Amino acid sequence: MVTEDSGSSGPAVVLIHGLGGDSNTFAPLMGALDGCRVLRPDLPGAGRSALRPGRPGMKGLAAAVCDAVRAAGIERAHFAGHSMGTLICQHLAADLPDAVLSLALFGPILEPAPAARQALKERAETVRRDGMAGIADSVSTASIAEASRRNNPVAPAFVRESLMRQDPAGYAAHCRALATARAVDHTAIRCPTLLIAGERDPVAPVAMAEALKNRISGAELEILPDTGHWMTIEAPARSAELLRAHLDRAAG
Repeated sequence: MVTEDSGSSGPAVVLIHGLGGDSNTFAPLMGALDGCRVLRPDLPGAGRSALRPGRPGMKGLAAAVCDAVRAAGIERAHFAGHSMGTLICQHLAADLPDAVLSLALFGPILEPAPAARQALKERAETVRRDGMAGIADSVSTASIAEASRRNNPVAPAFVRESLMRQDPAGYAAHCRALATARAVDHTAIRCPTLLIAGERDPVAPVAMAEALKNRISGAELEILPDTGHWMTIEAPARSAELLRAHLDRAAG
Protein backbone atom coordinates (compact mmCIF):
# COMPACT_ATOMS: atom_id res chain seq x y z
CA MET A 1 0.00 0.00 0.00
CA VAL A 2 1.43 3.38 -1.03
CA THR A 3 1.73 5.74 1.93
CA GLU A 4 2.95 9.32 2.04
CA ASP A 5 5.17 9.60 5.14
CA SER A 6 6.31 13.09 6.13
CA GLY A 7 7.89 14.52 9.24
CA SER A 8 10.41 12.62 11.30
CA SER A 9 9.42 13.50 14.84
CA GLY A 10 6.53 14.71 16.96
CA PRO A 11 3.16 13.05 17.48
CA ALA A 12 2.03 10.64 14.78
CA VAL A 13 -1.07 11.54 12.77
CA VAL A 14 -2.67 9.12 10.30
CA LEU A 15 -5.02 10.61 7.67
CA ILE A 16 -7.45 8.19 5.99
CA HIS A 17 -9.33 9.24 2.86
CA GLY A 18 -12.78 8.19 1.80
CA LEU A 19 -14.52 6.70 -1.23
CA GLY A 20 -13.15 8.28 -4.39
CA GLY A 21 -10.33 9.98 -2.54
CA ASP A 22 -6.66 9.33 -1.93
CA SER A 23 -3.82 10.78 0.11
CA ASN A 24 -4.39 14.16 -1.58
CA THR A 25 -7.76 14.56 0.17
CA PHE A 26 -5.86 15.86 3.18
CA ALA A 27 -3.15 17.78 1.31
CA PRO A 28 -4.77 21.17 2.06
CA LEU A 29 -4.48 20.46 5.80
CA MET A 30 -0.80 19.57 5.85
CA GLY A 31 0.32 23.09 6.76
CA ALA A 32 -1.51 22.75 10.07
CA LEU A 33 0.47 19.61 10.95
CA ASP A 34 3.95 21.08 11.26
CA GLY A 35 5.82 19.27 14.01
CA CYS A 36 3.93 16.01 13.45
CA ARG A 37 4.82 12.72 11.79
CA VAL A 38 2.07 12.36 9.20
CA LEU A 39 1.05 9.19 7.34
CA ARG A 40 -1.38 9.50 4.41
CA PRO A 41 -2.09 6.11 2.85
CA ASP A 42 -3.78 5.43 -0.45
CA LEU A 43 -6.13 2.65 0.64
CA PRO A 44 -5.85 -0.65 -1.26
CA GLY A 45 -7.63 -0.15 -4.58
CA ALA A 46 -7.48 3.67 -4.39
CA GLY A 47 -5.02 6.23 -5.71
CA ARG A 48 -1.67 4.57 -6.38
CA SER A 49 -2.35 1.44 -4.31
CA ALA A 50 -3.31 -1.85 -5.92
CA LEU A 51 -6.39 -3.69 -4.75
CA ARG A 52 -5.54 -6.39 -2.20
CA PRO A 53 -7.42 -9.67 -2.66
CA GLY A 54 -8.89 -11.55 0.27
CA ARG A 55 -9.40 -8.61 2.66
CA PRO A 56 -12.88 -7.26 1.91
CA GLY A 57 -14.97 -4.78 3.84
CA MET A 58 -14.18 -2.17 6.44
CA LYS A 59 -12.33 -4.69 8.59
CA GLY A 60 -9.98 -5.48 5.72
CA LEU A 61 -9.33 -1.80 5.02
CA ALA A 62 -8.73 -1.14 8.71
CA ALA A 63 -6.29 -4.04 8.83
CA ALA A 64 -4.39 -2.61 5.84
CA VAL A 65 -4.07 0.76 7.60
CA CYS A 66 -2.95 -0.96 10.79
CA ASP A 67 -0.28 -2.86 8.84
CA ALA A 68 1.01 0.37 7.28
CA VAL A 69 1.16 2.17 10.63
CA ARG A 70 3.04 -0.69 12.27
CA ALA A 71 5.41 -0.97 9.30
CA ALA A 72 6.25 2.71 9.85
CA GLY A 73 7.27 1.88 13.42
CA ILE A 74 4.35 3.74 14.99
CA GLU A 75 2.64 2.20 18.02
CA ARG A 76 0.18 4.98 18.88
CA ALA A 77 -1.24 7.74 16.73
CA HIS A 78 -3.95 10.32 16.25
CA PHE A 79 -6.30 9.31 13.43
CA ALA A 80 -8.32 11.54 11.12
CA GLY A 81 -10.63 10.30 8.42
CA HIS A 82 -12.94 11.58 5.72
CA SER A 83 -16.23 9.89 4.78
CA MET A 84 -15.57 6.13 4.41
CA GLY A 85 -12.27 6.79 6.17
CA THR A 86 -14.22 7.79 9.28
CA LEU A 87 -15.65 4.27 9.45
CA ILE A 88 -12.14 2.84 9.24
CA CYS A 89 -11.08 5.18 12.04
CA GLN A 90 -14.00 4.05 14.17
CA HIS A 91 -13.08 0.39 13.64
CA LEU A 92 -9.51 1.07 14.70
CA ALA A 93 -10.53 3.04 17.78
CA ALA A 94 -13.04 0.37 18.86
CA ASP A 95 -10.81 -2.63 18.17
CA LEU A 96 -7.42 -1.16 19.15
CA PRO A 97 -8.20 1.51 21.74
CA ASP A 98 -4.67 1.61 23.13
CA ALA A 99 -3.26 2.47 19.70
CA VAL A 100 -5.61 5.39 18.96
CA LEU A 101 -4.86 8.65 20.77
CA SER A 102 -7.71 10.67 19.25
CA LEU A 103 -10.16 10.78 16.35
CA ALA A 104 -11.04 13.64 13.99
CA LEU A 105 -13.85 12.59 11.66
CA PHE A 106 -14.68 14.75 8.62
CA GLY A 107 -18.07 13.98 7.08
CA PRO A 108 -18.54 11.21 9.65
CA ILE A 109 -20.59 8.14 8.78
CA LEU A 110 -22.42 6.05 11.37
CA GLU A 111 -23.50 3.48 8.80
CA PRO A 112 -25.17 3.88 5.40
CA ALA A 113 -28.95 4.14 5.31
CA PRO A 114 -30.79 1.39 3.39
CA ALA A 115 -31.30 3.63 0.35
CA ALA A 116 -27.62 4.56 0.37
CA ARG A 117 -26.62 0.88 0.52
CA GLN A 118 -28.64 0.14 -2.62
CA ALA A 119 -27.30 3.24 -4.38
CA LEU A 120 -23.72 2.16 -3.61
CA LYS A 121 -24.35 -1.30 -5.06
CA GLU A 122 -25.79 0.27 -8.19
CA ARG A 123 -22.85 2.66 -8.45
CA ALA A 124 -20.45 -0.28 -8.29
CA GLU A 125 -22.25 -1.86 -11.23
CA THR A 126 -22.19 1.40 -13.18
CA VAL A 127 -18.44 1.78 -12.66
CA ARG A 128 -17.78 -1.80 -13.67
CA ARG A 129 -19.77 -1.27 -16.85
CA ASP A 130 -18.88 2.32 -17.82
CA GLY A 131 -15.68 3.12 -15.91
CA MET A 132 -15.22 6.15 -13.68
CA ALA A 133 -16.60 8.48 -16.35
CA GLY A 134 -20.00 6.94 -15.68
CA ILE A 135 -20.27 8.57 -12.25
CA ALA A 136 -17.61 11.29 -11.95
CA ASP A 137 -19.77 14.24 -13.00
CA SER A 138 -22.84 13.32 -10.98
CA VAL A 139 -20.94 12.44 -7.79
CA SER A 140 -18.64 15.46 -7.85
CA THR A 141 -21.61 17.78 -8.38
CA ALA A 142 -24.00 16.24 -5.86
CA SER A 143 -21.53 15.90 -3.00
CA ILE A 144 -20.30 19.51 -3.00
CA ALA A 145 -22.37 22.41 -1.66
CA GLU A 146 -23.81 24.86 -4.18
CA ALA A 147 -21.94 27.71 -2.46
CA SER A 148 -18.66 25.85 -2.91
CA ARG A 149 -19.38 25.17 -6.58
CA ARG A 150 -20.10 28.86 -7.08
CA ASN A 151 -17.31 30.40 -4.97
CA ASN A 152 -14.63 27.73 -5.16
CA PRO A 153 -14.81 26.11 -8.62
CA VAL A 154 -11.53 24.31 -7.96
CA ALA A 155 -13.36 22.11 -5.42
CA PRO A 156 -15.62 20.23 -7.86
CA ALA A 157 -12.75 20.05 -10.35
CA PHE A 158 -10.51 18.48 -7.68
CA VAL A 159 -13.16 15.93 -6.71
CA ARG A 160 -13.93 15.02 -10.32
CA GLU A 161 -10.23 14.52 -11.05
CA SER A 162 -9.83 12.43 -7.89
CA LEU A 163 -12.67 10.20 -9.07
CA MET A 164 -11.44 9.92 -12.65
CA ARG A 165 -8.01 8.77 -11.46
CA GLN A 166 -9.46 5.84 -9.48
CA ASP A 167 -9.16 2.26 -10.66
CA PRO A 168 -12.74 1.21 -11.47
CA ALA A 169 -12.29 -2.23 -9.90
CA GLY A 170 -10.93 -0.71 -6.70
CA TYR A 171 -13.66 1.93 -6.56
CA ALA A 172 -16.34 -0.71 -7.11
CA ALA A 173 -14.84 -2.82 -4.31
CA HIS A 174 -14.97 0.16 -1.97
CA CYS A 175 -18.59 0.82 -2.94
CA ARG A 176 -19.43 -2.76 -2.00
CA ALA A 177 -17.49 -2.51 1.27
CA LEU A 178 -19.34 0.67 2.21
CA ALA A 179 -22.69 -0.82 1.17
CA THR A 180 -22.25 -3.63 3.70
CA ALA A 181 -20.68 -1.55 6.49
CA ARG A 182 -22.24 -1.66 9.95
CA ALA A 183 -21.86 0.64 12.93
CA VAL A 184 -19.12 -0.30 15.38
CA ASP A 185 -19.55 -0.69 19.13
CA HIS A 186 -19.15 2.96 20.03
CA THR A 187 -18.97 2.22 23.76
CA ALA A 188 -15.49 0.83 23.03
CA ILE A 189 -14.23 4.20 21.74
CA ARG A 190 -12.52 5.96 24.64
CA CYS A 191 -10.35 8.59 22.96
CA PRO A 192 -11.08 12.30 22.42
CA THR A 193 -13.25 12.57 19.31
CA LEU A 194 -14.07 15.53 17.09
CA LEU A 195 -16.82 15.30 14.48
CA ILE A 196 -16.79 17.84 11.63
CA ALA A 197 -20.00 17.97 9.59
CA GLY A 198 -20.91 20.03 6.55
CA GLU A 199 -24.17 21.92 6.85
CA ARG A 200 -25.04 21.00 3.24
CA ASP A 201 -23.59 17.48 3.22
CA PRO A 202 -26.02 15.08 1.48
CA VAL A 203 -23.78 12.04 2.04
CA ALA A 204 -23.19 12.31 5.79
CA PRO A 205 -25.81 14.81 6.93
CA VAL A 206 -25.65 16.75 10.17
CA ALA A 207 -28.27 14.44 11.70
CA MET A 208 -25.90 11.49 11.27
CA ALA A 209 -23.09 13.41 12.96
CA GLU A 210 -25.43 14.28 15.82
CA ALA A 211 -26.32 10.60 16.20
CA LEU A 212 -22.63 9.72 16.35
CA LYS A 213 -22.04 12.44 18.93
CA ASN A 214 -24.67 10.82 21.13
CA ARG A 215 -23.00 7.42 20.77
CA ILE A 216 -19.36 8.35 21.40
CA SER A 217 -18.69 9.44 24.95
CA GLY A 218 -17.41 13.00 25.15
CA ALA A 219 -17.46 13.58 21.39
CA GLU A 220 -17.56 17.17 20.15
CA LEU A 221 -19.34 18.35 17.00
CA GLU A 222 -18.46 21.24 14.69
CA ILE A 223 -20.74 22.17 11.79
CA LEU A 224 -19.27 24.01 8.82
CA PRO A 225 -21.79 26.40 7.23
CA ASP A 226 -22.57 26.18 3.50
CA THR A 227 -20.23 23.21 3.17
CA GLY A 228 -20.86 19.85 1.53
CA HIS A 229 -19.22 16.47 1.92
CA TRP A 230 -15.66 17.36 0.84
CA MET A 231 -14.92 19.84 3.60
CA THR A 232 -11.13 19.45 3.45
CA ILE A 233 -11.38 20.77 -0.13
CA GLU A 234 -14.37 23.10 0.24
CA ALA A 235 -13.32 24.70 3.55
CA PRO A 236 -9.63 23.84 3.95
CA ALA A 237 -8.65 26.72 6.25
CA ARG A 238 -11.39 26.03 8.78
CA SER A 239 -10.85 22.26 8.54
CA ALA A 240 -7.12 22.70 9.20
CA GLU A 241 -7.81 25.02 12.12
CA LEU A 242 -10.22 22.56 13.72
CA LEU A 243 -7.86 19.61 13.26
CA ARG A 244 -4.88 21.41 14.77
CA ALA A 245 -6.86 22.67 17.75
CA HIS A 246 -8.23 19.17 18.35
CA LEU A 247 -4.76 17.62 18.26
CA ASP A 248 -3.44 20.23 20.68
CA ARG A 249 -6.31 19.56 23.10
CA ALA A 250 -5.84 15.80 22.84
CA ALA A 251 -2.14 16.19 23.60
CA GLY A 252 -3.04 18.02 26.80
